[in-house]
Amino acid sequence: MRDILRLVLKRLGLGLVTLLVISIIIFFMVELLPGDLAEAVLGQGATQETVAALRQELGLDRPAVIRYLDWLSGAVVGDFGNSLISGDKVGEAISGRFLNTLFLAAYAAVIAVPFAILLGILVALLRNSLFDRVANVLTLTSISSPEFFLGYILILYLAVKTGLFPAIASLSSDMSFGELLERTFLPALTLVLVVTAHMMRMTRAAIINLLASPYIEMARLKGAPPWKVIAKHALPNAWAPIINVVALNLAYLITGVVLVEVVFVYPGIGQLLVDAVAKRDFPIVQACCLIFAATFILLNLAADVGAILTNPRLRHPK
Repeated sequence: MRDILRLVLKRLGLGLVTLLVISIIIFFMVELLPGDLAEAVLGQGATQETVAALRQELGLDRPAVIRYLDWLSGAVVGDFGNSLISGDKVGEAISGRFLNTLFLAAYAAVIAVPFAILLGILVALLRNSLFDRVANVLTLTSISSPEFFLGYILILYLAVKTGLFPAIASLSSDMSFGELLERTFLPALTLVLVVTAHMMRMTRAAIINLLASPYIEMARLKGAPPWKVIAKHALPNAWAPIINVVALNLAYLITGVVLVEVVFVYPGIGQLLVDAVAKRDFPIVQACCLIFAATFILLNLAADVGAILTNPRLRHPK
């Protein structure tokens, strides 16, 4: 137990260092953008006195290093400053949108994870069959297609031609849970098509690799049925790579939804990021990027911990 705790703390420390480096990159990449932020906010017709007053209000007259340390100290406690456009707190503007993104990611994950694992086991059992080849072609096509292309295809056939689902995922506070699931089905299905292929192919590869092991051959020689060989002998030893790929795809579901949210006009943090970039609302841009980075690092940490707990060789490296 002590070895596991030491490994987890080591991974957590590396994650914090990585997040610190990413925060430096996010802040100073924005600083390197051409143009003056105060002039961009006020417009070309602003006087020099007005621009100077806004620069002082935003703290742009101070050195960049000092402003970064102030921004980082505020970000640690959840204070990312105020929006340049609306003047509202950035944390308040992001919180509701981030919850919407988490809901969409959870919706897609509930469908994609069990479906991908079961499909991966099935194609591993039916390796080199027609079903295996068709499944591999379809998943390869899915994983090679951009999210916006899949989204528009789903809108064309499931919204425009058939009218089964709404093309725009507009949300309101008075809708029921069933209406919420219906309106968000198409963006969730788009994410499912993107991540299922990767998880299915990794599950298939892990199972097939283990099926050639001596203890699997022994179980078969004893007359164990194929489903029992998979469930009792192969799958427990394949959990480590499967958990890794599932966690990475969950991270993608949260951090890679920008295009999907834009296509379906879904009110999530990805749509907010795109709007903030268009309006040059840099406090929101910096906060969204930092939240995406923290989420990705946290889920990678969860993948490492899951791999450690499911693999005795990682729990006892000596």
